[in-house]
Amino acid sequence: MILRRCLALCVFSFIAIMCALPSGAVQGDAGVQARQALEARVNRIFTILQNPGFANKTSRPEYRKAIEQEIAKVFDFTEFSSRTVGPRWHSFTPEQRQSFTAAFEELLKATYLDRVDGYNGEKMTYLGEQVSTRGDRVEVRTTLSMKGNKVIPVDYRMLPKGGTWVVYDVIIENISQVMNYRTQFQEMLLKGSPEALIARILEQAQKTRESIDAH
Repeated sequence: MILRRCLALCVFSFIAIMCALPSGAVQGDAGVQARQALEARVNRIFTILQNPGFANKTSRPEYRKAIEQEIAKVFDFTEFSSRTVGPRWHSFTPEQRQSFTAAFEELLKATYLDRVDGYNGEKMTYLGEQVSTRGDRVEVRTTLSMKGNKVIPVDYRMLPKGGTWVVYDVIIENISQVMNYRTQFQEMLLKGSPEALIARILEQAQKTRESIDAH
């Protein structure tokens, strides 16, 4: 099971950021644009979750599909995938890259949908943005307040693409999810082929989908 706890925190923070409270000056237009792009998608997802249709088992698949579409608009799965595989990405064939990205996207979406029902009013405090010198990378810094007064730092690394800003990494408690996945995937690649890794990811995604359908 691949980083389910970390992904759950990603889900909670992704949804809860709509409750963010500004607490400092914004660093430049790039920071503003990145934060606004993130908040816009999060607000749409939160609206979907609050729709009575989402609570209806019959109509819920339609709303889940809408959530997936919003997730796809804010996450750059190709960038996330290449950074997750690391240097080995250059040895993948174009077909392997495409298959891996599709499988990894399916796993992330399935995990998000599986965990989204667990949202329980977690609150996000917005701390500000850190903009790169060139203005082509932004880290949106937040903290997530969980039950038991636990506060978890959750930061989103974003880059511009297609006229908007998209997420390519999530930092939870100072740990990069790209690097966490890379450690796991590199170990799998040392023992097997890219196809074996892709099959493993798809298998996990399918199991998660089956769990969702059983809800």
